[in-house]
Amino acid sequence: MENEAEDQVFHLPKHTDEGLPRIIPLGDSAVSVIFEAAISPQTHRRVKAVCSRLISAPFTGMIEFVPSFHSVAVYYDGPAVLRAYPHFIAQGEEYYPFPIVAALLEEMLKLADEQADPAPRIVSIPVCYGGETGPDLEFVARYNRLSVEEVIDIHSSADYLVYMLGFAPGFPYLGGLSPAISTPRRPSPRLAIPAGSVGIAGDQTGVYPLETPGGWQLIGRTPVALFRPHAVPPVRLQAGDLVRFYPVSFSEFSAWKDDRL
Repeated sequence: MENEAEDQVFHLPKHTDEGLPRIIPLGDSAVSVIFEAAISPQTHRRVKAVCSRLISAPFTGMIEFVPSFHSVAVYYDGPAVLRAYPHFIAQGEEYYPFPIVAALLEEMLKLADEQADPAPRIVSIPVCYGGETGPDLEFVARYNRLSVEEVIDIHSSADYLVYMLGFAPGFPYLGGLSPAISTPRRPSPRLAIPAGSVGIAGDQTGVYPLETPGGWQLIGRTPVALFRPHAVPPVRLQAGDLVRFYPVSFSEFSAWKDDRL
């Protein structure tokens, strides 16, 4: 791959505040491709399209990329980029990697917007709601003037889009929570939340993959391990998946064998 771009000539893209996405430097060895600021399925599809292109056709010198709600951070090896694209025309700019990477990504963005949107993977996750596994379920019901049964029915009737993973290994930030059960975070976080806890914070829901501190309202717990350090891949969910929760009894929760999912 070192000589793949010997005869290519790149022109420095004009970076302005007009139009999106924007490409900005993150220090001297990374850039951020920023889409619309709003969190939406449409923006998520554009983020996923860029990630797909980076997987299928990475530029020489790229190290890794990290998607978020409405941006993609791309990390690169600066000297490798300079060696791979020696005929880059800097148009008065200093000869450094960022303009080259920005130009490569702008060309990639044109192709990413044209590619088909693949069907999402659907992952069904069992949840034991309430009781010792969901100590905040009754508060969520009272806050929204609903019964506990109505909260469970609403939460387990939606499809949730995995926008990104973060906070802890395998923690999915899920969009699609009904406004009817939106609930603010706890005023003070718990020091330890059991792995598998399902929580609500504002208009989002998520699952704690590890025992960690946290301030989300806990409405249930899944027996399914979302982070398995010795598995390949170690995380159960990926950005772009659709999650469906379904209720199980405490006896089913206790007897669950994790290889069933």
